[in-house]
Amino acid sequence: MEKVILGDNQFFGVNHMSEEKARAQSIRFRDDRSIIQVLDAAYKLGIRVFMCTTHERVAAICQHVRENPERYAGFQFLPCMPYAHKYADAAAEHGLIGALKRALPADGAINALLKGGKSLATRDVEGVAQLLIDAEMKMFKGLSTPMIFLQNVVTDLLLGLGFHDAFRMFADHVIRRYGVEPGFITMNMPKLLDALEGVGISNPLICANINKIGFRMCGGVTLYEDTIATRTFRPVAMSVLASGAIPPREAIEYVCKQKKVCSIVFGASSESNLAETKRLIDEMSPCA
Repeated sequence: MEKVILGDNQFFGVNHMSEEKARAQSIRFRDDRSIIQVLDAAYKLGIRVFMCTTHERVAAICQHVRENPERYAGFQFLPCMPYAHKYADAAAEHGLIGALKRALPADGAINALLKGGKSLATRDVEGVAQLLIDAEMKMFKGLSTPMIFLQNVVTDLLLGLGFHDAFRMFADHVIRRYGVEPGFITMNMPKLLDALEGVGISNPLICANINKIGFRMCGGVTLYEDTIATRTFRPVAMSVLASGAIPPREAIEYVCKQKKVCSIVFGASSESNLAETKRLIDEMSPCA
């Protein structure tokens, strides 16, 4: 993976520390052009990987990149799914079957629909899950998506329910259908690693909050440090600044001391913040 990865929270009004900042960001990025401007600034700085949810506005960003292949040569998307709010709203308005029908991929729609109906009727969880993954991936058609991540809302729900086989189902489908690596986002990295190893997923790709104050790190800083130092997996750090609670240099220096952490996901809304964060990661990262 690339060392420096741009995330999308800032584009969609997500800030875990301040609702006021979240509202301000939502207003600032209310049109797609404002998001594209930040992506262009990131690309100019050499940041070529965008980790994003499957928010409906991402579809327009994907289309823009598809229409300008030379301008975005080498640009990659790392989809994170499912976007829970989208499905909750659709299910509330159209019902579960209706929500699935509206999200079906264009290719093989009839077969997918039949499969979805049968799956729901027979409570075939794996079939439903595969259908949802394919629906979410529709917007990324024709683009480079070397990894697909299971979003933490679902990851941690499954973890709490003890339905660990679902992780295997997700991984198998992503590998078989798309030929790419599965990844998992979580707020409980140590427990998730236990679960993944328990269903035979070795050296998994896990994206989790990693910061020096333990912000949204279930189990605490010490357990995370021990897990990173002693166990076999590929950690990707997010929320390294703890939503602004830690100064950038201090935050990145701490994360880069965790020797296995070779990739950092961060959100930025200006070229100056992008440049400074990338410079600090390049300076301090133990990975080439």
